[in-house]
Amino acid sequence: MARRTLVLLIFSIVFNLCGAFASGSDDHSRPMILPLYLSSPNANWHHRQTFDGRRLQRSEPNSHMRLYDDLLANGYYTTRLWIGTPPQQFALIVDTGSTVTYVPCFDCKQCGRHQDPRFQPDLSSTYQPVKCDINCNCDKKEAQCTYERRYAEMSSSSGVLGEDVLSFGNESELVPQRAVFGCENIETGDLYSQRADGIMGLGRGRLSVMDQLVDKGVISDSFSLCYGGMGVGGGAMVLGSIKSPPDMVFTHSDPFRSPYYNIELKDIHVAGKPLKLNPKIFDGKHGTVLDSGTTYAYLPKDAFHAFKDAVKRKVNFLKQIHGPDPNYQDICFSGAGRDVTQLSKVFPQVDMVFTKGQKFSLSPENYLFPHTKVSGAYCLGIFENGDSTTLLGGIVTRNTLVTYDRANDKIGFWKTNCSELWKRLNYSNAPPPAPSAFDGRNTSVEISPSIAPSGLPDTVIPGVLQVGLISFDMMLSINNTIKPNFTELAESIAHGLELNISQVRLMNYTHTGNNFVIRWAIVPAESANCFSNTKATGIIRQLKEHQMHIPQKFGSYQLVKLKVEPQMKRYALLCLFFFIFFIFFVFLVLLLFSLHNWFSFFAFFSLESNISF
Repeated sequence: MARRTLVLLIFSIVFNLCGAFASGSDDHSRPMILPLYLSSPNANWHHRQTFDGRRLQRSEPNSHMRLYDDLLANGYYTTRLWIGTPPQQFALIVDTGSTVTYVPCFDCKQCGRHQDPRFQPDLSSTYQPVKCDINCNCDKKEAQCTYERRYAEMSSSSGVLGEDVLSFGNESELVPQRAVFGCENIETGDLYSQRADGIMGLGRGRLSVMDQLVDKGVISDSFSLCYGGMGVGGGAMVLGSIKSPPDMVFTHSDPFRSPYYNIELKDIHVAGKPLKLNPKIFDGKHGTVLDSGTTYAYLPKDAFHAFKDAVKRKVNFLKQIHGPDPNYQDICFSGAGRDVTQLSKVFPQVDMVFTKGQKFSLSPENYLFPHTKVSGAYCLGIFENGDSTTLLGGIVTRNTLVTYDRANDKIGFWKTNCSELWKRLNYSNAPPPAPSAFDGRNTSVEISPSIAPSGLPDTVIPGVLQVGLISFDMMLSINNTIKPNFTELAESIAHGLELNISQVRLMNYTHTGNNFVIRWAIVPAESANCFSNTKATGIIRQLKEHQMHIPQKFGSYQLVKLKVEPQMKRYALLCLFFFIFFIFFVFLVLLLFSLHNWFSFFAFFSLESNISF
């Protein structure tokens, strides 16, 4: 009885000590929660959506998607799309001139080396082939529908059609949707050599992503694009409608005129003066076409020469020089200065004039590109077209919100800072942030790339919560079945994330054929118990945005799972220490009692023996 009382007393002391440490702890005792959605750094931002004093609102659920790359450096803008279950990520060129969305298929016979691993239907539990019927062309086995697309620059794409779940990222209010897309078997030309994985088709047609989403009734029949400015890149895309700014300039777009998005351009003014052209010059063949997948602008012969001469007259004080590529007769000017923001003081304003006299003004960045070999020199990004179509590529719409209002057959233009537009569209419409604490259990946070693929805010870890472990699963697609050198791969990961090799630890791996799924753990430096908030944020951002580069011999990789675990709390460690001490102390007490009883028994037995003698 005395021993039981002693044990209970000791246990009570330890329990109360642990409780005292727990109750005395501050917010550090709360488990870390990592937001899966972008939230505003300022609470008031949820109530304001002001652009230069004007109000731009969303009117219906839509999908906000970030744009990447740079028009002149890459020749295109891309967005991120996730296909399948679990999702497989792809970087797709945003193209209003294409009506099919397609990505390289795992068994592609002629596909280039692109940014992400090829799509693997067998790894998606929701993939279904589009079965052959009278409404499509069929493959050789007469089992699956096929597609083929050819482009003016002599590139092409062909493959089979499949249906799967498309996810649009965590900035999107649009939940994942089933849609038909192309799985490429053959690429040629620029499609083969480009870094981007494929095309996101936004044109008019039953296979277009827009048409499929509209037919499902999940978005309204409208979308908007906003390309970043010269030297900035990036931008934003919205699938679905937004309430247009009051001074957005609209022009009619005739869906029956051509399969492309056309506008009613009637004249061009340079420095306020019309080019004095017949308005019908912009109405030849397909009319004036807006194509986000084309880099530059192309005018019919007479319009081009009139435009070129008008600009040259206005900058006759600049020296005309040869272009950066001797294979092209570019028209370039030196002496304009390096500061892009000051170009409007040197080059004239250009106005596009529509049917009812509305004017949309172009700044110099909308018709110039920087000379790559001469500092402070710029070249015309508008060229002569080989036919009578006027083709306006992405250069014309930089730092311009372009709304393709398909429901009302019109297209709107509004000059703005597209980088700022992305931030404000993103923050103002983000879902409410997750709560900063829950029930006190020491839980970890697991992030699916399909839910939080990109666009993490500057600080993704709220408050001063401490990260003790970051683990992730990477899927490698290698060219042979030989097991990769994990030590060398760990060194590459450490180098890419700017860590010591001792901080990168292999947990386990599995493989099927050429695909390896490898689990890694990233731990704090030996001198620290946790990561700094800044360091943890940097590691998570690099992993989420696919910024970690590994040697080509390891093939391409894909982030499958990311898990963040908080630092073990100090009071938990103390409780553990006291618990171990308690167990040891109880054992020692019991041992002493046992020894005491044994010696007592031995002494009593000896005494009885002596008495008997």
